[in-house]
Amino acid sequence: MTQVRNFPYDTLEVGQQARLQRTVEERDIQLFAAVSGDRNPVHLDAEYAAASLFKERIAHGMFSGALISAAIACELPGPGTIYLGQQLKFTRPVKLGDQLTVELEVLEKLAKGRVRLATRVSNQAGELVVDGEAEVLAPREALSIELPELPPIQVG
Repeated sequence: MTQVRNFPYDTLEVGQQARLQRTVEERDIQLFAAVSGDRNPVHLDAEYAAASLFKERIAHGMFSGALISAAIACELPGPGTIYLGQQLKFTRPVKLGDQLTVELEVLEKLAKGRVRLATRVSNQAGELVVDGEAEVLAPREALSIELPELPPIQVG
């Protein structure tokens, strides 16, 4: 199990940053399609994708959005955070095998425990693939918890 701690509102500072990295694998694409119901062939069918604008299969845009959510929930501010809103701009396609880095930065502390975060995702070449901002309700109290193990899941 993984031990994580959060950053309550009172301890957050403008400019504070966190990051999360993840390599996009075939399994991720299959599971995301199954969970979301998004079966767009550009994500699942190599032949279809080869004739598309992208020339190859790409990850779902919201897969990157889900990684941002994971970074907020587990890194900054961390456990106990409540997501209030998210604005995203998809700037480049995400391909299978891409190593993505989610970067979060505290932009502003707002009233009533709310926080505005920059949410950026870059690939292994340092190219920005998603740019955005989130508004969250930061936790009030410090927590240090063990994240539960994910259940084994078989695809196919």
